[in-house]
Amino acid sequence: MLSSHHCLVSEMGFAKKEYEFLSEIGLGPDNPGGFINGKWKASGPVISTVNPSNNQQIAKVTEVSIEDYEEGLRACNEAAKTWKSLPAPKRGEIVRQIGDALREKLQHLGRLVSLEMGKILAEGIGEVQEVIDMCDYAVGLSRQLNGSIVPSERPNHMMFEVWNPLGVVGVITAFNFPCAVLGWNACIALVCGNCVVWKGAPTTPLVTIAVTKLVAEVGSKVQKIVNERFGKCLLELSGNNAIIVMDDANIGLAVRSILFAAVGTAGQRCTTCRRLYLHESIYQSVLDQLVGLYKQVKIGDPLEKGTLVGPVHTQASRENFEKGISTIKSQGGKILTGGSVMESDGNFVQPTIVEISSDASVVKEELFGPVLYVMKIKTLEEAIELNNSVPQGLSSSVFTSKPETIFKWIGPHGSDCGIVNVNIPTNGAEIGGAFGGEKATGGGREAGSDSWKQYMRRSTCTINYGSELPLAQGINFG
Repeated sequence: MLSSHHCLVSEMGFAKKEYEFLSEIGLGPDNPGGFINGKWKASGPVISTVNPSNNQQIAKVTEVSIEDYEEGLRACNEAAKTWKSLPAPKRGEIVRQIGDALREKLQHLGRLVSLEMGKILAEGIGEVQEVIDMCDYAVGLSRQLNGSIVPSERPNHMMFEVWNPLGVVGVITAFNFPCAVLGWNACIALVCGNCVVWKGAPTTPLVTIAVTKLVAEVGSKVQKIVNERFGKCLLELSGNNAIIVMDDANIGLAVRSILFAAVGTAGQRCTTCRRLYLHESIYQSVLDQLVGLYKQVKIGDPLEKGTLVGPVHTQASRENFEKGISTIKSQGGKILTGGSVMESDGNFVQPTIVEISSDASVVKEELFGPVLYVMKIKTLEEAIELNNSVPQGLSSSVFTSKPETIFKWIGPHGSDCGIVNVNIPTNGAEIGGAFGGEKATGGGREAGSDSWKQYMRRSTCTINYGSELPLAQGINFG
């Protein structure tokens, strides 16, 4: 029970003493939710953001109105004229400064992510570190936005590609990674010469505001407006990710990987493992070890040391978990461990393992929580067919020691996902590779590799520097 002087948010401070660290990252009990044309303002409805561990209010946020949005978008379009004119390395220098500003507040920001989203503190800090890493990556990229030189078939002609900014890029982020996904997109979009419009998740507004405040402090050249608009779309939607464990796998490595992939972030990553296919010869051994580990997992306050699983993000998430368990049971699923909501003021649910037929329709859907479906397979070919049988195509992994299995898995007859792993979990991707999936997952790519090309437009340029007019394909036109 809170003492009386902590029961209400006053004008002087936060409801709880443990929230006072938020003032170190520019937050207060009441916060405007829009950064528009260089100023904090919002004239929409007032909402409360809550701690999913106890469903109590952390602070209030005033949302932006349609009028605020339109003002912000006009300002962003105007700023884009200046921003795209800066040399790319100069844009990279500003992104470097953003990374340094985030680095200085890493611990506070990570604690906020944990508090407002519900993931454990180590993951919260790791998420902010991912944004910092993306800033560092983008700084180097700002000097490598190269186009190709294409040999021309015509004499005295030169043909080449030029990459130009799109203009304004909209980034809409979800609650499960309230700032990392911004980093994947905005850092690259900025060095590519675009201005960025950011609409953060409605249930994690404090993360959005705190990160934006740090970005705004870097300088007036960089603006973030909490609003929504799409031009060119890059979609990263759902994932129904599978791990396959073959009979020749390192079982200890596989079990540790499955645990992290299935219960990390309380099963709320887009790359969470939701389907587990075990070879029949090692099926019971792996399952017994997994069930034993699940029963040892510490569930609780994500800010407490030793906690491995925090709450699911909202009360609606908890209700969806309950509905999902009912559907699983109705389709013949057998709960081996977990399967219940925990009695508390927060949104805590038990990590759950389910034995179920691969034919059950619920297996092809994404239940966004810590629920793992376990199924038996006899051959690699059967496992690949099952991996590919769902509408989604984000991440996948196989555990094996055989080269022939590895190369079939990553080849044209293997996994149809955008992320195809071997002997590692489905989640926890590095920033250097392109992140994204296929099929219903959306087909876009974020973060590393050549994902930067999606934030620019390509022009093929041909210059005639001679006095003759030879035509392509040898055409003689008079």
